[in-house]
Amino acid sequence: MKKTTLFRQLINAPEILQLPCCHDALSARVLEQAGFKAISAAGYGTAGSTLGLPDIGLATATEMINNYRHICNAVNIPVFVDIDTGFGDVNNAIRAVQDCEQAGAAGLFIEDQTYPKRCGHMAGKSVVPTEEYLPKLRAALWARKDPDFVIMARTDATAVYGVDDAINRARLYASEGADMVFVEAIKAEADMIKVTKAMKEVGVPVMANMIEGGESPFLTAVELERIGFSVVAYPCASLYVAVKALQKWAQHLKGNGTTEGMWDQMLTFNEYFDFIGATEIRERENIFQRPLKKP
Repeated sequence: MKKTTLFRQLINAPEILQLPCCHDALSARVLEQAGFKAISAAGYGTAGSTLGLPDIGLATATEMINNYRHICNAVNIPVFVDIDTGFGDVNNAIRAVQDCEQAGAAGLFIEDQTYPKRCGHMAGKSVVPTEEYLPKLRAALWARKDPDFVIMARTDATAVYGVDDAINRARLYASEGADMVFVEAIKAEADMIKVTKAMKEVGVPVMANMIEGGESPFLTAVELERIGFSVVAYPCASLYVAVKALQKWAQHLKGNGTTEGMWDQMLTFNEYFDFIGATEIRERENIFQRPLKKP
């Protein structure tokens, strides 16, 4: 089965889809090994891991999509990706969709923030008029070659105009053909219920976003499923875990002059060799190492 078809089935299944975000190909392999059915990759992780910078629109389309390509090549499960505001006008959005499909993504989302965009849980956001966003959404839908390639519309209007305006935008985006909608940074559980109820009426899946320390109530997957969400993403946690673990390792090494004492928190050389796939690569090499045939 195509990854796009599988991903579409997963978002439409009765059970909520947990969609953790990786920040690079290495973290993608960790998530796949943990047993997740699909993963996501976004600008937040790409900006942090590739550039060492915050998610404020500094990562280019090329930088983001190259990262997605490496991630898609590293795993065998569907990868859902982020194209921010489309990187420009309708033509840029078209190219971004086509490049993401070619990179191996199973779907993507495009948002209605102004450029340069900000992480959805940062202060100071603004959104474009729907008349400016809709052409890019339509262009994205038109550009996909695979009809199963999922395109989600995201709105950040809650922080700017309130949840009712965001719901109206989500309804409009669904009516234009978005396969899924995402109302970012909802601040109350009651408003989460309003969003899912409204989108259930139009028959379009809704994604929730769980950010540690973010604007939204931090709920479990079971609680979110009960409210009516079809997908829950965890966009920041892999970065937060990685940075904290690296800080601890670096401080230990600097203070002690050795990594001994932290080995129980690290893979061994051989364990990493197996994790990264080197064992399989060596076995594959042996297939081709046949002796020369004598004339």
